Order: sequence, then structure tokens, then C-alpha cells
Amino acid sequence: MTEEKKDKIETEKKKKLQFAFYWAASCGGCEIAVLDIDEKILDVVEVADILFWPVALDTKYKDVEAMKDGSIDVCFFNGSIRTEEQEHLAKLLRKKSKVLVAFGSCAVNGGIPGLANLANREEVFNVAYIDNPSTYNPKRIVPKKLTRIKEGKLTLPEFYDTVKTLNQVVDVDYYLPGCPPTPDLIIDAVNSIVENRLPPKGAVLAPLKSVCDECPREKYEKKISEIKRVYEVESIDPNKCLLEQGIICMGPATRGGCNARCLDANMPCTGCGGPTPNSRDQGAKMMSALASILGIEEEEKMSDEKVEELMDQIVDPVGTFYKYGLPSALINRRVMR
Repeated sequence: MTEEKKDKIETEKKKKLQFAFYWAASCGGCEIAVLDIDEKILDVVEVADILFWPVALDTKYKDVEAMKDGSIDVCFFNGSIRTEEQEHLAKLLRKKSKVLVAFGSCAVNGGIPGLANLANREEVFNVAYIDNPSTYNPKRIVPKKLTRIKEGKLTLPEFYDTVKTLNQVVDVDYYLPGCPPTPDLIIDAVNSIVENRLPPKGAVLAPLKSVCDECPREKYEKKISEIKRVYEVESIDPNKCLLEQGIICMGPATRGGCNARCLDANMPCTGCGGPTPNSRDQGAKMMSALASILGIEEEEKMSDEKVEELMDQIVDPVGTFYKYGLPSALINRRVMR
């Protein structure tokens, strides 16, 4: 290869953006979502090199530590912070990246792993390793940071009591919500980066509308006198608002950008887009919305007993109203005594 060709290749490399991806406490769906952009991933490859992506590349932590600070243009960080290792990588990638994007519900709001804030480490380990019908553990062994064996030492990162969002650990530049973010939102975010038209720091890279605004179902603003789970409804009307059919749908309290895909499949929104703009607590907003439509008749005032009866029909309040956002809620964990 001639020196001229080498210089040309090197120049092309310098023109490309440098991306990184990391997967903390999450299911891995966000990694798959990156591939869900299908052939458009070839457009990404044309404009960016991926320096670090543990699920796909064999880049070592020491390689990232050796990088110059700010050498990564954009890091897409998915997953909440559950362990010492994840906190270390969050801080390391923040240091090495010009722009850090909280990618997906777990990084943005804590996600489903954040429901572990209803317990502490001891309770989690007890359910997983001791008090479990499928686990045989007579010695009651649980994970430890350090275990000595004849061959040497085995180490594990510390498992924290509390699950945190990414911005509770490091400074975050942008937020890309969803479980996982839709391909359209991912492509829009990448294009905004490539074309240097990102909004002001701290922005959510998703529409300002709620899921209800994107949902085509008919809304009649009727009161409901019964709350049901999906399987309890014999025949769901695909054209009528699910809330008005007595099914809790988080659409009124959830940021859109998904084109109401779950509603299109005749299933309620569960809130993965996070709170709507100017809403501090997604669960509280949804409870307020639900309270406004609970009733028997428009003119009739409900008794306290009827209110209690209706609320008792919500089988899992925390899992319903804070499925993806407990760590970012006003009350973000159970207080352990």
C-alpha cells in the first residue's frame, strides 16, 4: 500500500465520528434495537466507527482506560446502575466521551430493574439463592465480592442496595427513552448527531406529545366504575380508549414517540417512554388522571367505600404506575428498617 493511500485512509478515519455503546443493568433489548434499524446501520457505519461495544466487540476495559479523555464523540449508555462495575464504567465513559446519551428506559428512568428498589440486596439474594423452590443451596451460599479458592481469588463487583438512573451517577447530555427506543427515534438521534443539530443539553430526544396524542382510539371522556386487567376483559374494543374500557393505560402520563405501537396491538401502554414534558413524577400524574375518570355517573358522587373498592382492583400499584420509573420517582425506593 502506497503512503498516499495510507494517508487517504487515515484522513477518512479522522473524519468519522467515534461511537461507543455500553450495556449496564438491562435486558439487552436496547442492543437489539440498534440492529432493528436494519439496512440503515450501513449508513451509520459510513459516518462512524464503533470503538467500544462489549456485546459485539472484544474491546477491553483497559483499552477504554487508555483512550484520551473526550476521544469518544458519542456514547450510548443503556441500563441502570446496579453494581460497582456499572458505576465504574459510567464514570469512565463519561470521562472519555464528549456526549453521553442515556439510551432506553433503564438508563433514563431506572427501568424494570429499578423495581428492585422495593427490596434491598439481602432480600434480593434471599429470593434468588436461598428461599427459592428451584434452587438447592443447603449451605446458603450467596455471591461475595471476594472468594478464596485453592487456585487463588475470585472477585465480583459489589451489588448495590439501590438501583440508580444514569444521571444519578454521572452528568448526562441527552435522553433517548423507550423499552427499547424505536428505530425511528434511534435514526433521528443519530442523524441529529451527524448533522450537528442536537437540541440544547439535557433534552429528551423524543416528541413532546403523549402516547394519547398518538393513539387513534376514540375517546368519549366517560367515567369508569370498574378497573380490569387485560385478561379479565372478554372482548376488547380495538377502536375505543382502553381507559374507558376499565383497563389502566399509561398513555396520558407517558411521552410519545412510539406511535402508540402497543395500543395498535390492542394492549395498553405500560409507560416505557417515561413522563410527559413538565411532569416530575409519571406515576403521580397517572394516578391523578385515573382519579379524574373514576365514577358511577357524571352527577353522582362516589362514596369513600366505592373509591377504596376501585383502588383495591389495582393489583400491583407500584408495578403499574412505576414499572419503568421507580428510581427517578419522588419516592424512589422502599425505606428498609
